[in-house]
Amino acid sequence: MNILPEITTKTIAFKLRAKAERMIKKKHPWVFEDSIVKQSIDGNAGDVAVIYDHKKNKFLACGLYDPFSPIKIKMLHFGKATKIDSFFFKSKIQKAFEKRAELLKTDTNSYRLIYGEADGMPSFIADVYNNVLVIKLYSAIWFPYLNDLLTVLVEITSCKTVVLRLSRNVAKLKNNFGLKDGQVIYGKLDNNVVEFMEHGIHFSANVIYGHKTGYFLDHRENRRRVGSLSKHKTVLDVFSYAGGFSVHALANGAKEVTSLDISSQALKVAEQNAKLNKFSGVHKTIAADAFKGLQELINQKNKFDIVIIDPPSFAKSAKEIERAKHSYERLANLGCKLVNDNGILVLASCSSRIVADDFFAICESSLQNNSIQYKILDTTLHDLDHPVILSFPEGAYLKCRYYQFN
Repeated sequence: MNILPEITTKTIAFKLRAKAERMIKKKHPWVFEDSIVKQSIDGNAGDVAVIYDHKKNKFLACGLYDPFSPIKIKMLHFGKATKIDSFFFKSKIQKAFEKRAELLKTDTNSYRLIYGEADGMPSFIADVYNNVLVIKLYSAIWFPYLNDLLTVLVEITSCKTVVLRLSRNVAKLKNNFGLKDGQVIYGKLDNNVVEFMEHGIHFSANVIYGHKTGYFLDHRENRRRVGSLSKHKTVLDVFSYAGGFSVHALANGAKEVTSLDISSQALKVAEQNAKLNKFSGVHKTIAADAFKGLQELINQKNKFDIVIIDPPSFAKSAKEIERAKHSYERLANLGCKLVNDNGILVLASCSSRIVADDFFAICESSLQNNSIQYKILDTTLHDLDHPVILSFPEGAYLKCRYYQFN
């Protein structure tokens, strides 16, 4: 095992404002800086933060302190006092693994093992691609615990290699204890590109340089669903990235698939992913801005049996919400003009600030304004390896609906 830094931590006592205390009692995993009334000592990233009841002075919860974030405490545990050690983390990771048991019974060897707050480990992501585990850290709070976590993760997943990815805000910190984005911290990586499988379809992920951890696993069930609908069909995959929907469609007998993305590099990956599977249909690619590309296809009087529009997040901050809603409306207006009679339009959003009801209302208003007669075939949210918990609604971001045109 590669040697990781040994970092000592201390314990800090906190008391919070009444409103924040009520949120802790509801098991919300975030404590913001302005919610803190009293802090016993200054802290470093990863120090254990213990929250005490303001009036009764009894233990309420504990988490990890983050001096670099507006979210000063990221919660790990609520209720009775407990020790934060390797046994504590092993229990959390084992429970997370058991949640994914049904998925791992399928012909799938790629999954999200740890989904941050939803699995009780805020700002910590762990994705498995075949026998490679990729850890993505969105906070420096996890540096002191990497040795313990690595041992447990390797034991539970049986992965042969572990890659560390750091978010931009973490990568630019002055002291990262020698840890870097894309560093192999366990085992050996023969190739940056790792092949894996989802529901019997072959894909690849660049675990060193790819977005996030190398691929987007959250749409897995939607990709399978689109594949099941695609036999003998023509398919348009907009914002195709590495070809997730496109490849499932081709491998399931689509007659012709067009992948549209602004990145020509991503389209090359989509072509490579398609070639990992057997298919007889035609695979076309269009490198273009989605809005302009869709309009050009309309101008050319193209039509498709299935159109999938799955854009990146349009609302990364509250001030972008209205513009994001307008963009979703524009995409629905463009997309519906490209669907054949009796065809299917699949519209998705991964913007957590746009709630599902609002997103679907935008989509359906656009269809109605275009005099489209439709029925809703299906509505999907997160796949099971991206669980959403009631105490953390902010973790719900993915929504998707299938519209069958009449």
